[in-house]
Amino acid sequence: MPDRVRPSPADEGFRKELLSVLPHLRAFARGLSGRSDFADDLVQEAAIKAWTARERYQAGTNMRAWTFAILRNHYLSELRRSRRQTDLDEGAAERMLVMEADQEGPLHLDDMESALQKLAPERREAVLLVGASGFSYEEAAEIAGCPIGTMKSRVARARADLARILDGEGSVEVKARKAG
Repeated sequence: MPDRVRPSPADEGFRKELLSVLPHLRAFARGLSGRSDFADDLVQEAAIKAWTARERYQAGTNMRAWTFAILRNHYLSELRRSRRQTDLDEGAAERMLVMEADQEGPLHLDDMESALQKLAPERREAVLLVGASGFSYEEAAEIAGCPIGTMKSRVARARADLARILDGEGSVEVKARKAG
């Protein structure tokens, strides 16, 4: 039986730091994708990619921001790949997967999750990074690869859209835009 490979102190430190961000990554992935099974796959792939690239990580920098960027990039790659593999009507898929909010009942977490899925993807991502994950506008803009002003605009518009959706004032038109 071969001897077990002993991790270096740097690897052990990296492993502990990576493990500490996994719950945050899962919450972000769940918000982006709207599906817990896909979110788990995204987190697993992001963790593998982070571990593989651990030599490029600079100890003492923001592990959460680094791993969120890895997860986001993998998510976008998966979206591009799935769009090439199917001719699925995105509008029809959105209508099938999104549950209408119950205006008569109290506000539930499911209502918020449903409302988040009605947002344009770049707005959903922005409000998840800043609102739910606690990143500063600067950090979120770096993760998303956009100017700070664009990030602030996306968050403001996402919050306004969410308020309208949750107040029952109708749905928000979902479409991807370059900015905003």
